[in-house]
Amino acid sequence: MKKYHLSEQELPRAWYNVLVDLDEPLPPVIHPGTGKPIGPDDLAPIFPEELILQEVAAGPYATRFVPIPDEVLEAYRLYRPTPLIRATRLEQALGTPAKIFYKYEGISPTGSHKPNTAIPQAYYNKKAGTKRLTTETGAGQWGSALSFACSIYDLECKVYMVRISYQQKPYRRTLMEIFGANIVPSPSPDTQAGRKFLEEDPNHPGSLGIAISEAVEDALQREDTKYSLGSVLNHVLMHQTVIGEEALKQLELAGAYPDVVIAPVGGGSNFGGLILPFYREKKERNLSTRIVAVEPTAAPSLTRGVYTYDFGDTAHIIPLVKMHTLGSTFIPAPIHAGGLRYHGMAPLISYLYEKQEIEAIAVPQTAIFQSAITFARAEGIVPAPEAAHAVHAAIQEALQAKESGESKTILFNLCGHGHFDLLGYEKFLRGELEDFEYPEEEIQKAISELPKVEA
Repeated sequence: MKKYHLSEQELPRAWYNVLVDLDEPLPPVIHPGTGKPIGPDDLAPIFPEELILQEVAAGPYATRFVPIPDEVLEAYRLYRPTPLIRATRLEQALGTPAKIFYKYEGISPTGSHKPNTAIPQAYYNKKAGTKRLTTETGAGQWGSALSFACSIYDLECKVYMVRISYQQKPYRRTLMEIFGANIVPSPSPDTQAGRKFLEEDPNHPGSLGIAISEAVEDALQREDTKYSLGSVLNHVLMHQTVIGEEALKQLELAGAYPDVVIAPVGGGSNFGGLILPFYREKKERNLSTRIVAVEPTAAPSLTRGVYTYDFGDTAHIIPLVKMHTLGSTFIPAPIHAGGLRYHGMAPLISYLYEKQEIEAIAVPQTAIFQSAITFARAEGIVPAPEAAHAVHAAIQEALQAKESGESKTILFNLCGHGHFDLLGYEKFLRGELEDFEYPEEEIQKAISELPKVEA
């Protein structure tokens, strides 16, 4: 492998706000009660003002590049800039003429890309006088990151962790507790939404949609509390663009530019963080760069969902957004890539997919674990199951180049390490993992229950 590092002085000083570069505004967010577009006041009970303004690109944030506060930069320097690595040993193992690069976000304090937005969200909440944050987490990467960020800014943190991941990944729970967070399995008896789903099924595996409902309900009950989301929303994807901005500089050091950019996708945060700066370059320079999102066959919101208005949570507490969705009642199978078990996709990513600016593929979990092991044996890094989706797609691109004799440059986001995911690897090595491809009739049933919105 060959690493390309940036100095602390080269750390990006601004986030990229793609909203101001879109050909048209994103469809409005709809209030579930009135059926009308929401305003900043509607979001004030759960988000601080500055994050609301970032979400809608208003006020001082109606600009292409949003300056990163010095306090956030200071925290970023704990682990950023992250390395860009050329996977020369993987190239040799595959016998491919392709050049494979990966941006490695697993060196962060909690092992994934998630602190890139957890830190600024905690900072803006602290600045606004918030005392306590609630959130949900799937695989535990986001919960770990927010727990860490809250410890920096002396905030209380309550995490609703999807029950199946709570059971599969006990050491993620321990990591959150090290940083002082309070973690409960979702659905939980702590909220009205959680109690409802437990009454229906005492062994409910949970979902991100349910955990979101619980975290939002909790935040609405207390004046000292706000809600924090680790994916999907515009301001979250904006914070993550430090990944792509660094990668552009590092590829320049390597004397390379990607023909294809790949990232896993569940809600859209790490995908958006890597690809949005490359989307900008593609449009500005009229490049032919392909941008590929990789999702699990068990939660295929882009490849099998519909582009329409839906709730972001299962209990229908939060506003409706236009996105690619499988329906908010969709409960994904209990795959080990818990961070990708979400029924919908970020409105921004959904918009780009609808405009055919990006591609999407869905892959089964046994294939991604096999590719992850191939990668680990070559590069010495065990990927998180979420990151392994991008690893798999990159390997397939490299093998296609080998077959055709084509020389291409591949970039993917290795968004986190798999040190807390070894149970999944153990089951794969024992032949105990199943592939889940959600039945079409179940998807259609969930889609048939979508809300009717006139917008």
